[in-house]
Amino acid sequence: MIATLVILLIAGVAYYYGWRRALDKSGGKISNLHSLPGHYAWYAALFCAGPALALWFGWNVFGDSVLKSVIFSRLPEDIASQSPAVLNFFFADVKRLAAGLPTNTEPNAAMEAAASLYGGLKGIGTVAFVIGALALAVSLALIAIGRVETDFRARNKVEGWVTYGLLFTAAMSILTTAGIVFSVLFESLRFFQQVPAADFLFGLEWSPQTAIRSDQVGSSGAFGMIPLLTGTLMITLMAMLVAGPIGLASAIYLSQYASPRFRAIAKPVMEILAGVPTVVYGFFAALTVAPFIRNFGESIGLSVSSESALAAGGVMGIMIIPFVSSLSDDAISAVPQSLRDASLGLGATTAETISKVVVPAALPGIIAGFLLAISRAIGETMIVVMAAGLAANLTANPLEAVTTVTVQIVTLLVGDQEFDSAKTLSAFALGLVLFVATLFLNILALHVMRTYREKYD
Repeated sequence: MIATLVILLIAGVAYYYGWRRALDKSGGKISNLHSLPGHYAWYAALFCAGPALALWFGWNVFGDSVLKSVIFSRLPEDIASQSPAVLNFFFADVKRLAAGLPTNTEPNAAMEAAASLYGGLKGIGTVAFVIGALALAVSLALIAIGRVETDFRARNKVEGWVTYGLLFTAAMSILTTAGIVFSVLFESLRFFQQVPAADFLFGLEWSPQTAIRSDQVGSSGAFGMIPLLTGTLMITLMAMLVAGPIGLASAIYLSQYASPRFRAIAKPVMEILAGVPTVVYGFFAALTVAPFIRNFGESIGLSVSSESALAAGGVMGIMIIPFVSSLSDDAISAVPQSLRDASLGLGATTAETISKVVVPAALPGIIAGFLLAISRAIGETMIVVMAAGLAANLTANPLEAVTTVTVQIVTLLVGDQEFDSAKTLSAFALGLVLFVATLFLNILALHVMRTYREKYD
């Protein structure tokens, strides 16, 4: 951290002197320069900091891998011949021992020798790379400042670096997405080697708790995801039945009818709901809404579970109202005033203008708001755990306890798990199904948005 700050400080100094030298070279007339003084300053700062930071971050990222190879090459044969997983655990204990932390296993002579070697190499490497990065930063700063001349194309250099930087960030986001997809896909394929895909996709019973011995109850487990899917869809539907009409109606009122003073107060107050922690909504659902629904249902002769999809979906709908309202409000406000004036000029009422002109024209943005709200509802976990329970019931009754895909993913991956069992691998299969479903929703929404955008462009 200190080395990074020092490199940035050197870059700041290079920025200042690059700017000052550009002004000196201009002779008091900036038009004599090929680029603005700021371009020369940024060229000096970026040329100085970029390679130095890359060198320092490279050591921090790949240094442990290099040290691991060195240490593994010097281990005794009985330890070096162990499996990669055992060696990784051994190296983790070596690092903990070198840092003075308690190890997961009892230290032995080989571990202590490896820890001593690791600590020495780590210290030497860190000092060497710090000195190298600082020396590189200073050298490049002097070179960059020396290149500042009236005909030097600093703007082209800086814009080129910015372009490559933006390309790198875009590539990183794409590669990250691809990494997530492939990691989930590969683990899902391992799961489908143990459980047939048809049984998983169309099975009507979910009971992933496998027994240790074959004579115990539930030794084979049941991995049918239909109960989880129906629970997810039911709670999402409950949430959207609350958030959709209320959010859209509030957006129409705030954008078309409300006075500027009321809008300035109401919109921020409504958006406070988006900042409330989900665990607070969970407490509200479990302690207030669920008992109210149960008592009310019993008073009219209905059998209502203490944990129900209705309670979880209703509270979740309140939570996602700001997503629908805010995005719908922005979309409606972006509709050109000329469309409203033309409709009113032809004799349409305000209500007719809103329903037949404004809302259809703003439909792409409204769909985006609904899609975001649906994604938020599908991915919610805490409210479902506290208000809907963990029971994987295949039911269409919103008054019964259900669970969702995301809740089961969390449940399956909590604690120490063995990643070779069907129970744990089923979490990745659930994640893959959730990813495919979300992708389908995005494609459908893009199609609708494109259709209406072409209609009203």
